[in-house]
Amino acid sequence: QVQLVESGGGLVQPGGSLRLSCAASGSIARINDMGWYRQAPGKQRELVATITSAGITNVADSVKGRFAISRDNLKNTVYLQMNSLEPDDTAVYYCNAGVVTKDLVNLQRWGQGTLVTVSS
Repeated sequence: QVQLVESGGGLVQPGGSLRLSCAASGSIARINDMGWYRQAPGKQRELVATITSAGITNVADSVKGRFAISRDNLKNTVYLQMNSLEPDDTAVYYCNAGVVTKDLVNLQRWGQGTLVTVSS
């Protein structure tokens, strides 16, 4: 089994910062792309940022210049640094990873989600 566990969400004032973490654990041989998605109340889940195993990133226009994605391959962990947060960033943030297990099975795994609330 492979699990993703997120942490770092919470309540922050507009203009503030948060750092989300997502650690993968289990029978992992390799992790390919990792990413962050978010879902605001009443809206569809949307892409925030992705990062390849080589460190190539893709960031949504809505957060470009404010959010940064990074990963630590030794720790099987992906991070999302969120700066200059705005009320529209309020959402449940989910991490995603493409995992190859030690049995050479390809899996897509999602974390349980972490709530980010931006409010004064």
